Amino acid sequence: MAETFTARIWVLGDDIDTDIVIPTEYLALKTVNDMRPYAFSPLRPELAAQIRPGDVIVAGSNFGCGSSREQAPEVIKALGVRCVIAGSFARIFFRNAINNGLLLIECPALRPDVADGDEVTVTVGQEIVCKGKTYPIASLSDNLLEIINAGGLVKAMRRRNGLD
Repeated sequence: MAETFTARIWVLGDDIDTDIVIPTEYLALKTVNDMRPYAFSPLRPELAAQIRPGDVIVAGSNFGCGSSREQAPEVIKALGVRCVIAGSFARIFFRNAINNGLLLIECPALRPDVADGDEVTVTVGQEIVCKGKTYPIASLSDNLLEIINAGGLVKAMRRRNGLD
């Protein structure tokens, strides 16, 4: 049975690069939790403080472009973001996010129809419902879902090998 959750939306535009997700000057901080307050600060300095656990980010195309830094999906996950829904994702960001247990969903049609604070209901691998409209989404492969559900690649491999 597919997982379903409901969440509040935060909307971003196209081409959200990893320098917007977490600017270079904050990479020297000791932990990802130390970096959290600075997430998205070049674009929306107030956003990190407004995001609550379980919220989702909805963005346009090419989310996560730029450098391949792992801190970008790590800081999004540390903020408590349940998933990122975007028109498309940069390939390296997509893999880094999955490896860190962050759910990503491609849905190009959603972004133009939503605003900050709207509520979205997601049935993973099936559909998104927002404001009475249904948006079909592709299913993720079983191996990607295993990684996401375990909380990341290392945890999934530990679980698979009986080390957890």
